[in-house]
Amino acid sequence: MSEDNPEFISLLSPEEEEEMNNEDVPDQVPILPLRNTVLYPGVVIPITVGRDKSIQLINDARQEDSVIGVTAQKSTDVEDPDAKDLYQTGTLAKILKHLKMPDGNVTVIIQGKKRFSIQEITNTDPYFKASIQPFDEKPIEIDDEQRAMMSTMKDMATTIVNLSPNIPSEATTA
Repeated sequence: MSEDNPEFISLLSPEEEEEMNNEDVPDQVPILPLRNTVLYPGVVIPITVGRDKSIQLINDARQEDSVIGVTAQKSTDVEDPDAKDLYQTGTLAKILKHLKMPDGNVTVIIQGKKRFSIQEITNTDPYFKASIQPFDEKPIEIDDEQRAMMSTMKDMATTIVNLSPNIPSEATTA
């Protein structure tokens, strides 16, 4: 699975989503730029990380068991983005799984937690760090019929993940 074509599935119940929205958010986070990918709260996606800066960011975040900020690049053609190359809205993410590949790349399975806006890039070396402001998410009311439809959609998405040869088996257990 690459940064260019992720498969995703939301695994959160409404109760888990409410809990996620009430979690404390750090004032500053490392920022992982993604090409051609947008991460949404509650969604789990596998991404392949190949840039040295990004690999170091992932390794540091895993050691500290901290969340990371994920934001999309404005252009997929930029190999080494500057702050101006990043969208200012991103999603906090938790690293669920880390797989080192034989080619030196790293595949990580991340789960989106909460949307934020970048207030200021505070560091660019060895990787981006930014002070952020989380968005206030307003919970929505879900009735029994909607809950049943969500459950059916999750079951169908899990079946698709299980049947797809292009999605790593780890994605079903994330």
